[in-house]
Amino acid sequence: MDPMFLMNNLWIMIAFILVILMQGGFILLEAGSTRMKNAGHIAGKTIFTLGIVSLVFWAVGYGFIYGESAGGFIGLSDFFFGDFTTMFDGLAGSVDFIFQLAFAAIALTVAFGGFAERAKLSAYIVFAVLFSAFVYPVVAHWIWGSGWIGGLGKQDFAGSTVVHLTGAMAAMAATMLLKPRIGKYNKDGSPNELAGHNQVFTALGVLLLWVGWFGFNAGSTLGVDDAFFGFVALNTQLAAAAGAVAALLIAWASLGKADVPTMLNGALAGLVAITASCAFVDPWAAVVIGIIGGLLVYYSMKFFEKMGIDDPIFALSVHGAAGVWGTLSTGFFATPELAEMNGGQAGLFYGGGFAQLGVQLISVVACGLFAFIASYVLLLITKSLIGGLRVSEEEEIMGLDISEHGSYGYPENVQPQSNKVNTGA
Repeated sequence: MDPMFLMNNLWIMIAFILVILMQGGFILLEAGSTRMKNAGHIAGKTIFTLGIVSLVFWAVGYGFIYGESAGGFIGLSDFFFGDFTTMFDGLAGSVDFIFQLAFAAIALTVAFGGFAERAKLSAYIVFAVLFSAFVYPVVAHWIWGSGWIGGLGKQDFAGSTVVHLTGAMAAMAATMLLKPRIGKYNKDGSPNELAGHNQVFTALGVLLLWVGWFGFNAGSTLGVDDAFFGFVALNTQLAAAAGAVAALLIAWASLGKADVPTMLNGALAGLVAITASCAFVDPWAAVVIGIIGGLLVYYSMKFFEKMGIDDPIFALSVHGAAGVWGTLSTGFFATPELAEMNGGQAGLFYGGGFAQLGVQLISVVACGLFAFIASYVLLLITKSLIGGLRVSEEEEIMGLDISEHGSYGYPENVQPQSNKVNTGA
């Protein structure tokens, strides 16, 4: 057997592991960014829904994406995937399948950012099935399968649109239907800060996501033949670094304090922004893309809060606004050499005119609208099936740990004082 074939498959399995471990980053990020009384629930539902998306992706998701295309809209073959003899993109079919599964899981986790601290566990369960079958696969087929947007020459190397914007639009639909958390807004509409309980968890979560992103972006090279994955990793690192620095500086300048959560979200925004363009742009452009992502996340966080949209994990800013910018950025910065190597055309700043930028804009509008509308409708169906998306006011005040699971993630710190053992200390 060809040694390079073995090396390529080994690299993608390593990349799969890195992307799956991003779920640990999301657990720490989401738990740290919310209140202690919901921490166990957040950790548990992430693992449980990872199980759901895996089964749904195996049954129908992969087939809807990569199956024989029905008019460029959706695939209609390869369901219940299990043929180990299949080859795809120079990889063993099973290796490609499990790598693609990890991306579907990330999109779902992003979508659940809009559910945080107020949705029923049953809402997570039903929507996990529906999103994994009917939202993410459609967008992925349009761009990465044999869909109509891919046919236009769309550049989305690792998923600024496919994964992040799709997840963010689902999160927007959820947070609009669920309404703000109790205590988030005053009667006059002014917002209150419902601070997360552990910035250390949040920072560690961001670091895990940052490391996992090398599997996300560099793994999307699908091989080690020419070591191009190193170039993609370089651009990924530079954009994340620039996003973190830019967000910290703009928050410091605007607030008079170096706000840690804003800086952490800036790093993630840089990562999301470079995800589409990491294989198409030079390193200097990766820095610019990251800087703009870091600035954009700060102002979009303020904008959504002012608009009365309660987004506890800032999914709309980090994955939505930065996802849009990342998708459009290739239309500005893609070099002729890299565009020829990876598909598409050169960007506006390299003599390519507005052609590629137009394709990128079409994809943002089409995919964003589809993901939002489809998710909104599916959430309404979910609501009717389970008798409402949101827990009761009493359950929300009590916390989802105890109301949904009957135990606390931090039992010694959260349970009523009268139930604690008096140690005499």
